[in-house]
Amino acid sequence: MVDMTEQFERFIELRDITVKSNGRVILNIQHAIIPADRITACIGPNGAGKTTFLKLLDGLIKPDTGTVSYSFANKTALVLHHTPMIKASTKTNLSMVRDADSTITDEAIEEVIEQVGLGELASTPAHKLSAGERQKLCLGRAILQKPNLVLLDEPTANLDPNTTEQVEEMIRQFDVQNTDVIFSSHQLAQVQRLAQYIIFIDHGEIKEKGPVGPFFLNPQTQAAKRYLHQELIAD
Repeated sequence: MVDMTEQFERFIELRDITVKSNGRVILNIQHAIIPADRITACIGPNGAGKTTFLKLLDGLIKPDTGTVSYSFANKTALVLHHTPMIKASTKTNLSMVRDADSTITDEAIEEVIEQVGLGELASTPAHKLSAGERQKLCLGRAILQKPNLVLLDEPTANLDPNTTEQVEEMIRQFDVQNTDVIFSSHQLAQVQRLAQYIIFIDHGEIKEKGPVGPFFLNPQTQAAKRYLHQELIAD
């Protein structure tokens, strides 16, 4: 494989990665350089291994074999598609990040709760929030952690168009503030709006990766061509 690292200011390198569950191989990646200096979208069919891939990059799960190395001092924040809430207020749920970082101040929490548009819901029980409001709460937690890489699993799944637009703008703001983003999505129009780089995963393998434009115009693998054809018809 050609060394592409010179293209990326920051990157993650995967070598000889396998991740297994109940004897089944979920990820099998011989070698890949993943950019961490731009908005990158991870796409692929259901069950391809995208969520596991994000958990691997975050360090939430360890590979059964192989290594994950960063070219930078990484501080990641992972926002999963289904994030549980405790039976407490929105503000209390947001404040839970203090368990990992006690230096987060009350002022910072107040600022972020307004930033994500939940100021008027600060006292509302979190389990009564809409799906979009819960997602904003989760993104607020990520903001408070001050990461340099945010990993988002289907960040706008099941959200209405207005909330989807708000969440997409928050993703752009991460990028503007030099916090880079890797997100998974089934919404190809969203991928084209937000991402600069594509990672296409199928059957646990990275089948193709590269800049967004060329990928959509001229995918190089049959798996990617088939996936794009099926998803674009579905849209």
